[in-house]
Amino acid sequence: MLEDRDYMRQRSRWEPQWSVTVVLIILNVVMFVVQNTVGPRDFYDLQYYGVLSLDGLKHGFIWQLLTFQFLHQGFFHILGNMLTLYFFGHAVEEALGKTSFLKLYLLSGVLGGLLQMGGAVVWPSHLDVPIVGASAGVYGLIAAYATLFSDRSINLLFPPIELKVRTLVWIAMGFSIIGIIVPFWKMAHCAHLGGILTGMFYIRWITQVQKPLVVWQPFRPKMRRRELVKVRSDKPKTWIQPKNVEPEELPSAEFISKEVDPILDKISAHGIQSLTERERQILEAARARMAKRK
Repeated sequence: MLEDRDYMRQRSRWEPQWSVTVVLIILNVVMFVVQNTVGPRDFYDLQYYGVLSLDGLKHGFIWQLLTFQFLHQGFFHILGNMLTLYFFGHAVEEALGKTSFLKLYLLSGVLGGLLQMGGAVVWPSHLDVPIVGASAGVYGLIAAYATLFSDRSINLLFPPIELKVRTLVWIAMGFSIIGIIVPFWKMAHCAHLGGILTGMFYIRWITQVQKPLVVWQPFRPKMRRRELVKVRSDKPKTWIQPKNVEPEELPSAEFISKEVDPILDKISAHGIQSLTERERQILEAARARMAKRK
């Protein structure tokens, strides 16, 4: 239904206006400061109960699937994760809404952690190591961004090149798979891969995006070209110029089908930031109509 879409809901003045992306960054930074300022005993407890490990899950520390996402190994570890969260988080949050965005982020971390622990059971010599970091959730956001905005490009800081976001996702997936087979850089490669897969499938599930990262249909039959046939018409060649009707003056059903639906499709494909001022005015008119019906 039109009313169910996050960007068509009438916002309450009591609804929080803060950004979930910023809140997540603040929480991660606060926890990093705590990690590096507590005493040895508290640090040990934080590591023992907060870091995700196979041994911890065997002892029933299920909460580690959440807590490990807010702990980091060092300064450059948290810096890289928070910069990536900031750059990709805002656009995904705006497209999905605060609640769905938070679900996506945490779910990517949880499923990424579970995949890492599952790998530790199957291949303990390679993958049975305690893990920390927001990387799984961040990779989920990158994959979600690439699924929502598959045609967008980004400029990397290093190397300084322009790259399609979906290409970046495939590179990250390749690195993760190689890292699972041949571990390097002491990274949780299974968790990264789990985050990427979660981000891709989460977006396809909630929005039913029909833009795949790879389009390959080798067995699709070619469409036959239709021949144009001239048909003689006996009707008089009279043409009446239709009266210009403002979109807001159309009946409700016609207004939604002709004016609002194409705009909503555009938001699904390119994000709400792609709308023109005129299209935003039409959405506001739609909101006003729905408010009158309530």
